[in-house]
This record gives sequence, structure tokens and C-alpha cells, in this order.
Amino acid sequence: MAKEIKKTEDNKNQFTFIFDKVNYIIMIVGVVLLAFGYIMLMGGGSDDPNVFNPAMFNSRRLFVAPIFIILGFLAEIVAILYKPKSKE
Repeated sequence: MAKEIKKTEDNKNQFTFIFDKVNYIIMIVGVVLLAFGYIMLMGGGSDDPNVFNPAMFNSRRLFVAPIFIILGFLAEIVAILYKPKSKE
């Protein structure tokens, strides 16, 4: 985690995190969305290599899982770029 060093009025160094609590919550939501999307992509294999399994072309793998993955990456970008209003 990145930290920022600020000088206080009494010349003591004070460590503060660059991101706020909201940023970390958005990051966690993004990681959960990414994990859920990749988990939805799993499975559908066949035990017999001579038998075709059409489950790999279902709508869950072709449409739903990539949407969750894209939303996860967008949430990560928002978490990095989001700057809350200053308290000062």
C-alpha cells in the first residue's frame, strides 16, 4: 500500500494512505467481480476427447462472464481514479 508523508505543524512526519476507505471498498468489489467472472468461465470440459461437449458455447460463457469481467476492470479503474472530497 502506498503511503504519503506529510509534514505537520510541529514538524513531525505523518504517514497517510494515498487512497481512502472508499477506494479500497471499490477495489474489493472489482476483485470480487473479476473472480466471479472467471469462475463463470470454468467448466464444461469433456472427459472423453473424442466426444464434443457443446456446453462451452452456452450464453453464460459467451456473454455473462465477460460482462462481469469488464465490470470488474472498470471498477478497478474507478477505484484508482476516484478522489473523494477533502475533509479540510
